[in-house]
Amino acid sequence: GEDKSEVVYSVIHSRSLEGEPGYRLLSNVSKHSGCDPVAALEMRPEYIKSILKPLGMLQHPIVFITDGQSFEVLQRLLTDPDIGPLIRLVPEEASWIGGDMTLGLMSNVFIGN
Repeated sequence: GEDKSEVVYSVIHSRSLEGEPGYRLLSNVSKHSGCDPVAALEMRPEYIKSILKPLGMLQHPIVFITDGQSFEVLQRLLTDPDIGPLIRLVPEEASWIGGDMTLGLMSNVFIGN
C-alpha cells in the first residue's frame, strides 16, 4: 500500500530442500545459470551481506522465515555481528504459508531458496 515506502525490510527464506535432493536440484540449476550450487542452501553471512550491502539494506530489519529444518543457518546468521542484530523471527505460532508468502512479497529484498 501507500505505507510500503516507510516499512523497509529484507526476508531470508531458508528451506532445507530435503537434504541431498535439494543439493542435486541446485547443482542442476547452477549448471544452467552460473549461480553458486550451495550458497542459497547454506545462507552464510558473507553471502547475505554480498546481496544486502550493495543495496543499502544492512541497516534495516531482516525477517527470517524457515521450514525449521536447518537450525544451523539461523545460528550462523544470529552470531554474525553485522546481521545478527537485524534478524527478526516470526514466532512459530504465528507462522503460516500465507503469512510467510506475504512477508516475502512485501519485502524490499527477498533472499530465498
